[in-house]
Amino acid sequence: MAQRTRVFIACSPHKRTGTTTTARLLTDYFILNGKDFLGFDTDPREPDYGARFPGAVTVVDPVKIEGQVALFDRLLVPDETPKIVDVWHRSYEAFVATIDEIGFMDEARRRSVQPIALFHADPTEASLAAALALDRRWPELSTVIVTNKGAAPLGQDALDILAKFPSSRRFVIGALDAASRELFEAPDFSLSRFLLSPPSDLSLVLRTALRAWIAPIFGQFRTFELQIAMEDARFL
Repeated sequence: MAQRTRVFIACSPHKRTGTTTTARLLTDYFILNGKDFLGFDTDPREPDYGARFPGAVTVVDPVKIEGQVALFDRLLVPDETPKIVDVWHRSYEAFVATIDEIGFMDEARRRSVQPIALFHADPTEASLAAALALDRRWPELSTVIVTNKGAAPLGQDALDILAKFPSSRRFVIGALDAASRELFEAPDFSLSRFLLSPPSDLSLVLRTALRAWIAPIFGQFRTFELQIAMEDARFL
């Protein structure tokens, strides 16, 4: 029987929380595992995610009707191809409002499409309030709370802060050292190409650091895939 089509929504109402990093990592994870996917970048000004995967990621403006059609109509296609949406912080309110206005969640349920919010937490009360608002409005929404220790560290009170968020599912993105971060953020850097064939002239120290950073992240993705596959077995 057909599986539900996943729609991964990397989102936060605030800037510099790591949504684009997560979208990139999930994309490279699918590439390395030979899986088809579609991506959407909702930053029409400086679409970093879209620029890195020009053949697979569509840049849309969710404030405009044309952008909403290009985005939401495609997300609702039950083709079992995972979709990844990088929600720019300036597009967050418009994105959430459109989901509400068009009845996206109800239509997704009818079409066996599973939206999964990858909500990027930060230490502010506003971040917690936004996550709780999503949970109140759509309690059926699958949510994973993402913490990016390099972009938005939660500090010593991390466990207490996370305990207040409306999901026990977590992705933790570790912090990169300065040299590795510079390499990862370079416009022409491809993580999947690096993992498949590291440049011979790249420092062994950098190669080791990047591999050590990515291993636990991809491990979390694999575990989550198994969990939702088990849920599908019950769902079907």
